[in-house]
Amino acid sequence: MGHLLYRRPRGEDFDVRRRRLLFRSWHRGTQENDLLLGSFAEAFLAGMDNAELDCFEALLECPDTDLFDWILAGNAPPQEHDHRVMRLLRDFGAASHCKALPHHR
Repeated sequence: MGHLLYRRPRGEDFDVRRRRLLFRSWHRGTQENDLLLGSFAEAFLAGMDNAELDCFEALLECPDTDLFDWILAGNAPPQEHDHRVMRLLRDFGAASHCKALPHHR
């Protein structure tokens, strides 16, 4: 599934941007990433500044398979996606994955 690059309107309200990113996080295309990214967005978007929102938005442009590999499979993300938001996502993914799959504790 190809991802279309979303161009954020100039002067978009901060709250509108967060709501848009929350919606995009829950509507990725694969159930696993919908759950992971949507839950992460609900937990963290409200506390992110513009720079962190930019990082998160850039991650939403990445293919689901890459995100899954970087977040849950332990593969290193490329340098442009190796930032604080990715580290938060990886920590969140590890904690969520352990809770969702109790036999892996």
